[in-house]
Amino acid sequence: MTLEQKILKVIGVKGTFKKDVVPMINYSSANITTSGSGYVISLYFSLFLTGVVDLKPEQAAIVTFIAGIWDAVIDPFIGIITDRTRSKYGRHRRYILWATPLYAVSFALLWNSYGLDGRERPMQAIIYFTAIYLLYKTAYSFVDVPHVAMLPELAPDYDLRTQYNSVGYIFNSVGMFPSFILTMIVLKIFGFDDPESGAEFPMLLVGIILAVVYTFSLIYTFRKTREKPSLDLVLEKFDLKYFLREYALVIKNKAFRQYFTMSLFYNTACNFYRSSLVFYIRYIARLIRLYGIFTIVEGAAETSAFPFNYAMTMKHGKKKCANVVTPLMILGFAICLLMNPTDKNSGSIIWTVILMLGALFYPFGKSGIGYTATNIFPDISDIDEAITGRRREGVIGTFNTLIKTCVSTSVQSLVLVILGAFGLATGSEVTDYENSTGLLYQQSDSALLGVRLCVAIIPIVCTLISLFLLHKFQMNKGDHRMICAAIATKHKYGNVTLTAEQIKVVENITGQKFEKTWLGQNNEGEAHGIEANESGEYDILLEKEAEMAAIRAGKKLDEVDAAKASLEKVRDALGE
Repeated sequence: MTLEQKILKVIGVKGTFKKDVVPMINYSSANITTSGSGYVISLYFSLFLTGVVDLKPEQAAIVTFIAGIWDAVIDPFIGIITDRTRSKYGRHRRYILWATPLYAVSFALLWNSYGLDGRERPMQAIIYFTAIYLLYKTAYSFVDVPHVAMLPELAPDYDLRTQYNSVGYIFNSVGMFPSFILTMIVLKIFGFDDPESGAEFPMLLVGIILAVVYTFSLIYTFRKTREKPSLDLVLEKFDLKYFLREYALVIKNKAFRQYFTMSLFYNTACNFYRSSLVFYIRYIARLIRLYGIFTIVEGAAETSAFPFNYAMTMKHGKKKCANVVTPLMILGFAICLLMNPTDKNSGSIIWTVILMLGALFYPFGKSGIGYTATNIFPDISDIDEAITGRRREGVIGTFNTLIKTCVSTSVQSLVLVILGAFGLATGSEVTDYENSTGLLYQQSDSALLGVRLCVAIIPIVCTLISLFLLHKFQMNKGDHRMICAAIATKHKYGNVTLTAEQIKVVENITGQKFEKTWLGQNNEGEAHGIEANESGEYDILLEKEAEMAAIRAGKKLDEVDAAKASLEKVRDALGE
């Protein structure tokens, strides 16, 4: 039995499953909601607005664009609010509960037009769906920002975070399955294989059912997850100067800038593909009847990639995983360029097989850099603490939510604008007729070029840029643990002394002179150096993990305080 396992025994955590797996499941349950609803909206909402509501692409783009702007405005405030929350339940967790009712109601209402016809009353339809979408985006931010912000605290260890994110990645796919399967089943029952066929009631029914599923997943996470109390949190006066300073400090973080730009291009690639995929399958592949099956195959492929990604990350590091797996993502995009609707084999079994290969390659490859980015993100909060001396997961988490939601809605708008500019016909404008080969022509060559541009060409370029930016990211596992040990030492003793080599690492990762960071400031207290033990671990980090293990196990505050005792006292309790 290792020392860490003995520490867990002392604080009352029994069994590997209870210690490692159950808390991860509890935390990741919310991913069913955030991933599931996000995928449904990215895949169906634009088509619903143009096909069912009968808005023009540029009109539908107004709805998604305003929502994207709203994300950019409200998310920073939510991040600061959660970071400044004083509560015996912690800083972030309770917001998940408070936002759940609004989340469920607004999601369901997204699929109800109340009879508004986009051709006859476009302004009323735009106003209605914009208002509902803003409500949904607000609720989403109040769920996602706190949820993301909890992870660095729940899992202070580098490898433990990878494990948490691995389970979270599985739950992302789990969230997709009920969403896609329920959508497909309901549409099939009511005789609508195509969401653009005027299927408003079936889509509303889908929205209501999924809203119930999402409610249960959020409540489960709230009830089962535990945070450190924040009653002793010291709050500065909140004003515009404070607000601007908080986010200026984030931008100064070199590691954050590298992560943000990499994730920005990666998410742009994914959202261009997802937002235009339904148009591709409908008008180029001519396999809309298989759309539901196609998305399920994608989800299964992404889930199956998890064991490979996890093993690769743990053995070779995060960057290696992305470099090996991500080329498959590019191959998946490239397959979309092969299919031609004028080909006599369009819609045949041959092209069905080719399309399904793309459905396998893209999500498997996507999981590579996506998994890497997800694992890197919690580490950014630690680098921020080295600079500021404070835990600001809410502020940092704001940018993660901005990347996911603001980019998603912005790309939705951009896709609709591009398709509209290329002449895509939608809703009542679509006319079907046959040529000599018996094929149905529904779109102009220009419109089909616009679809290819959005579904393949732009995603390929953005993915390549993202891989290049990942190559520039410098922090490895050893660097992260050294910085975390220095932070813990500084908090405990008031001062920390690092070697010249360690200082250089801090400067390279933060992008700042060491003396400008909180770590490099000479505070009161005896200076202590940091040194890894024989196993490469830092004793002070084991203490920190012991504390959080106690909290995750539901221990009382006095028991948590006992877990925070020095490692020497823990050894004494173990009879060593």
